[in-house]
Amino acid sequence: MELFESIRREERFGETSSVRGLARQFGVHRRLVRQALASAIPPERKAASRPKPKLGGAVERVRAMLVADQSAPRKQRHTAHRIWARLREEAGCTAAESTVRQLVRQLRRELGTETRETYVPQSYGWGAEAQVDWYEAEVEIAGERVKRQFLSLRSMASAGAFHISFERATQQAFLEGQEAGFRYFGGVFARLRYDNLASAVKKVLRGYEREQSERFIAFRSHWGFAAEFCNPARGNEKGGVEGEVGRFRRNHLVPVPSFANDTELNAYLLDCCRRDEGRRAGERPMTVGAAMGLERPHLLPLAVEGFPLTEHSWARVDGKGCVKVKGNWYSAPLAAGTEVRTAVSAVQVALYAGPALVAEHRRCYEHGRQILELEHYLEVLWRKPGALAGATALAQWRQQGRWPASYL
Repeated sequence: MELFESIRREERFGETSSVRGLARQFGVHRRLVRQALASAIPPERKAASRPKPKLGGAVERVRAMLVADQSAPRKQRHTAHRIWARLREEAGCTAAESTVRQLVRQLRRELGTETRETYVPQSYGWGAEAQVDWYEAEVEIAGERVKRQFLSLRSMASAGAFHISFERATQQAFLEGQEAGFRYFGGVFARLRYDNLASAVKKVLRGYEREQSERFIAFRSHWGFAAEFCNPARGNEKGGVEGEVGRFRRNHLVPVPSFANDTELNAYLLDCCRRDEGRRAGERPMTVGAAMGLERPHLLPLAVEGFPLTEHSWARVDGKGCVKVKGNWYSAPLAAGTEVRTAVSAVQVALYAGPALVAEHRRCYEHGRQILELEHYLEVLWRKPGALAGATALAQWRQQGRWPASYL
């Protein structure tokens, strides 16, 4: 700007007025002199197009990731950071993260998928508040792509978070997941913030007032925390857990992971939570794990006994050796007509004959299904061996890979 002013003043008030003379006097190109004489404001500089040799063949790889994201679940798509990490791990790419970010931004513009979000920073005291939310994601269980419901509990002071998966987002799962989260953090937060989950809220009243479900009130009273709820359709009021859900899903559930069963999935989630304790959240001066250690003394103490989460009822074994529980039939190694006590949790159905546990099954959330164990029919098959070939329990074992084809 000062150079333009000097050229214009010299041309107007000085001894040199020709373009050639001004260019020689100021040591610049004649084109720049003409620009200065035409306008007091310098023209915008054009960004130079520089080669990016370190990207190499990564451009098409990144383009393929972004194209694949268009058919992936919306919340399980790549971030620029995740793409950069995958390029380093899978292709040995040494390009800087900023270079990859520029490439991703450019390709997203070309594909028409560029989005931007803004977040409002928050500050909280140790142990003062945690936020809870459900989210869903796709995983592969035993080779089959399925949707699972995930519960996240995030500390707002330390940024520590706990994630656990369930087949369905029931009230039992909602309470079990929080109890597991309390044990992970080593205590209970003074206040938990939720949106208007049906598991906790029966009716939304005026403002922040809610009519809460009786079981949730009992759970809250047992653990001693206060509950607050967001206004309807205002997810920004619990932006901490919303952001955590996105971060966790992008870093640990992209690409879609595979597991042998749900137990292996939850072991993976717990391991991810532990590994995330080594990261730094935003501009915080310490790691998440160090902050969790400072926060733990400020948490409410854990109750000596957990909240009674299982549902109990009584039933009888029918003529097919099954007990009907919540719309499905579960096998039991007992004689028809035997009375049993059922204990139902979010993931398991247990059957008791008196004080003895006689059968355990993974809970089925479909309706009208038979969940059978071939071993429960051994005594009957001893007397009726011809029934084995067409037994439904045998067909289920074959489908699950528990009965080798070489046996029959």
